[in-house]
Amino acid sequence: MRHRRFPGTEISVSEVGFGLWTISTGWWGEKTDAEAVSLLREAYERHGITFFDAADAYANGRSERQLATAFGGMRDRVVYATKIGYDIYDPAAAAARRGQSELPQRFEPVFMRHAVEQCLRRLDTDYIDVLQLHNVKMSHVRDPLVWETMRDLQREGKIRAWGAAFGPAIGWLYEAVELVEREPDINTIQMIWNILEQHPGTAMLEAAKVHAPNCCFNIRVTHASGMLEGKYTEDTVFPENDHRRHRPRSWLVNGVRKMRTLGFLAERATLGQAALQWLLAEPRVVTTLPNIYDRDQLAEFAAASDLPPLSDETMQRIAELAAVNFGVDEEPMAYKGTMHREPDAIPAQRAAS
Repeated sequence: MRHRRFPGTEISVSEVGFGLWTISTGWWGEKTDAEAVSLLREAYERHGITFFDAADAYANGRSERQLATAFGGMRDRVVYATKIGYDIYDPAAAAARRGQSELPQRFEPVFMRHAVEQCLRRLDTDYIDVLQLHNVKMSHVRDPLVWETMRDLQREGKIRAWGAAFGPAIGWLYEAVELVEREPDINTIQMIWNILEQHPGTAMLEAAKVHAPNCCFNIRVTHASGMLEGKYTEDTVFPENDHRRHRPRSWLVNGVRKMRTLGFLAERATLGQAALQWLLAEPRVVTTLPNIYDRDQLAEFAAASDLPPLSDETMQRIAELAAVNFGVDEEPMAYKGTMHREPDAIPAQRAAS
């Protein structure tokens, strides 16, 4: 397992990380805590994974408690990332929540500090390596007090690095662009980016290169919700509690058609490994967070870090296919978030000052 460093910090992480959403939320199948902890330990002990990404909103703190159980007594050998921003402490809101619907968000400094203290308690630690604000919207991006609170927490030693995670669905282009313009000392952004879904992630990367010298990226949805694992067919049926069951059938059919153009990637690695290598070809990507459901996937994805990088010829071939949407004519994606520059955005010269 190769490692990369968060620029400007001493935080070194494995190129393949582990996102705990798959083992704590039930949205990708149910796991007991014992099963989750066993998989986490195997990720570290057998495969060298050191970056673990949780959130307080994942089953109301369950992912953080799983980390504390898995790595108690070896805190200095692993890197904890977690997220705050949803009010999981409001019983009425939690009781009214249905499925994957969003809880109310809160980013006032008092609440942020309270949420961090609760994360520290659940993680059984006195510091968080990487704290990200969960699914921030434009109003939060434009509130300087939010980001000053993150800097205060960093100065106090509560957190080592800070940033934002964008979602819950793909999009949020100008939230990320304005964030790196307004807060150029940001450490990291978590975003959706993969071979099949390159926009708006590529534009977010380019903005960071211009405005935020030490901003690196940790990538989720690395395999386009499993499509880039190469195992789906037009007849695939997802389980009742699987979030992919609720997508339109066109997503499955068109995705399978696109995958037929990428078969050449399986000539030297699995498709799942090649998808991770494509991401790791970008130096600003510090780690990747594939959806890990079981031991076979864990072994497959972790091994991607040790394979030779994709050739320039292969990267160019992927770019050419992406330019024609992998040969599939489909309706444009309906993005969430701000996908056009809003008129009251800060001028570039002010952002640089």
